[in-house]
Amino acid sequence: MNGIRIVADQAGWRGGFEERVLAGYRAAGCAEPLARALLERAVEGVDGWTVATDGTGWIAVGVSEDNGATVGQIHDLTVPRGRAWAERWCAEQGAQRVEVRLTGGAGEFADYPVRQQIRMSATAERRELPPGLTVRRLTEEEYPAWYAAEEAAYIADIVRAGTLTPEQAKAKSGQDFARYLPQGYLTPGHAFYVMEADGQAVGTGWVNHGFLPGVTFGFSLEVYEEQRGKGYGRAAMAVGEWATRQGGDEAMMFNVFGGNDVAMSLYDSTGFAVLDEYRSIGLQALSGAGLSPG
Repeated sequence: MNGIRIVADQAGWRGGFEERVLAGYRAAGCAEPLARALLERAVEGVDGWTVATDGTGWIAVGVSEDNGATVGQIHDLTVPRGRAWAERWCAEQGAQRVEVRLTGGAGEFADYPVRQQIRMSATAERRELPPGLTVRRLTEEEYPAWYAAEEAAYIADIVRAGTLTPEQAKAKSGQDFARYLPQGYLTPGHAFYVMEADGQAVGTGWVNHGFLPGVTFGFSLEVYEEQRGKGYGRAAMAVGEWATRQGGDEAMMFNVFGGNDVAMSLYDSTGFAVLDEYRSIGLQALSGAGLSPG
């Protein structure tokens, strides 16, 4: 298709790819140490990617296993009308779906549903807690009930995003919690909070300080369902920024799954910009639109 050919040597492509990735992170407001750390994550497994060119641009693709499913990834695409080639390559490797990581807009992948966003914002140097809201540490006795609620919410978020079944989401949740909280309540660098108003708990927070250079990751800023609609969602974001400064970091980062339009609207209004966006689509859907795996 359009003279596209696979190349054996990545050298002609890789330098330009890394510079484009870095430029995207810098444009999103990342300091240089953070941009470099994010680049390292973006190029994990790069030696196993397949790189192709038509002489004017580049395509980089790969496949991985995700809970028993083969997933194709389009890591880079600068060849005009090269998307069809990349999708066909993924199909030929047995992929059931194709995903992309995007920085700076959906572009030609606007028809791929959003599955996940990484959001980030710099925090004020002296971030105060919202009036009327107090914050205390979650106690070790409260941790088991909190953990069960967090795991259930995480599974529901994954299922709503549309990439995994409930059974697969439960397995992923178990793996992720074990990886991030290997020592449970006592895992170093992690802090757990309870937000209270008028002496009543209205939500919880879970953050990881030093997740990346200068960055606290907000794993969860949860307002209890019965307390929603009272302005606590915006207050919870302020608590996350306050906790970031308490941990000695300058920026807060977190993940939001696709399908959570209410949360995305809140994050837009509180200044948390999209750093990375992950989109994916089933190859069966693309076959219906004319993609042939042959």
